[in-house]
Amino acid sequence: MSTALFPQQIIARKRDGGVLTPTEIQSFVRGATDGSWADYQLSALLMAIFLRGMTAEETAGLTSAMMHSGIVADLSSLRMPKADKHSTGGVGDKVSLHLAPMIAACGVAVPMISGRGLGHTGGTLDKLESIPGFLVNLSLGEYRTQLEKTGLALIGQTAELAPADKKLYALRDVTGTVESIPLICASILSKKLAEGIDVLVLDVKFGRGAFMADKTKARELAQALVAVATAMGKPTRAVLTAMEEPLGRTVGNALEVIESIDCLKGHGPADTMEVTYALGEQMLLLTGVAKTKEVARAQLEASITRGTALEKFRAMVTGQGGDTRVVDEPARLPQARWKVPLMAARAGFVQSVDAMGVALAALRLGAGRAKAADPVDHAVGVSGLVKIGERVEAGAPLCVIHANDEAALAEAKAMLGKAITIGDAAGIALKLIDELIG
Repeated sequence: MSTALFPQQIIARKRDGGVLTPTEIQSFVRGATDGSWADYQLSALLMAIFLRGMTAEETAGLTSAMMHSGIVADLSSLRMPKADKHSTGGVGDKVSLHLAPMIAACGVAVPMISGRGLGHTGGTLDKLESIPGFLVNLSLGEYRTQLEKTGLALIGQTAELAPADKKLYALRDVTGTVESIPLICASILSKKLAEGIDVLVLDVKFGRGAFMADKTKARELAQALVAVATAMGKPTRAVLTAMEEPLGRTVGNALEVIESIDCLKGHGPADTMEVTYALGEQMLLLTGVAKTKEVARAQLEASITRGTALEKFRAMVTGQGGDTRVVDEPARLPQARWKVPLMAARAGFVQSVDAMGVALAALRLGAGRAKAADPVDHAVGVSGLVKIGERVEAGAPLCVIHANDEAALAEAKAMLGKAITIGDAAGIALKLIDELIG
């Protein structure tokens, strides 16, 4: 077993298809954290891992080293089970915003560290920051206090938690090494397991609007995530969900906040709630709060009908500095200058709503980021989206475009016109909940 700690020797070992020792992996992660490895050396090993892969033991070792590159939150003072949910990202995926308060209302703490949107997938933090005053950059102490007071906290990654991931992800983004299952596993799980949770549920998406479009690859990722997290002592399950059309009827930050509030008021779109319940059931089952899916579903539904989940949402917004008046007065959220309907050119049935096409139109409007440093316009996006299989009349709206720039509006309108297909026969949407892993 080699004990070589020179970066070039470790890089060469993986380049040649070798298995890295725990010591070598720790040297790599330490080098990313303290700067003792140059960026070009870190990038070289990332590319070697991308090309050669990692064993399950290597992936677990990398995850553990990255998790322990900073502080692991101690939430033992919370006298309730702690669960989190993570999505691999999709179009219109606002589930975290209403699922977290629903779970908290069922007696489970939800310490959730989320990310920003990059590319075509929206970020939970960007949606939350559309609420005036809402603070996502809490210290670990503030994070713990918020959890003790309300049972949930939705924050961004702090400097103390898994700092190696922040460095390595930035390099992966610019070196073409993002789509590596071992690197994805280590990135996701190092942050999630550093939160102080007891159990984890994953929403791994496949389809046109997913990070991993191919279902086989998505399943491979889900299996790897579950295996690594379980090996590290965290009971974990993954739900494979389809992302062919956007989830719900809105895409865009403030617009998705409104839709999540509607979900908490009992008026959420059917597809959004189907995914929400599927994930929530697994969170309650894994923590032992519910013994059967039926009981878990009843508890989640009761959190909405009794208004307790909505009150948890209000408490979270208050605790993180946000304006809770948006719950009853959505006009207090950022509003776009133009709200223009896209009309159907003919009568018929919705055959397709291309999630990627809708996402790219929203990106053109300014709802997302092409590069990490790009600003986000919280007001823009798409609302009132039709769903596959629905009947539409000629001249009826297929969606409403929210825009602050005329040129972007025109381009987005053309893009959406291509993304939504109307025909004589109704399209058939993919089954949303495909498979449970773990």
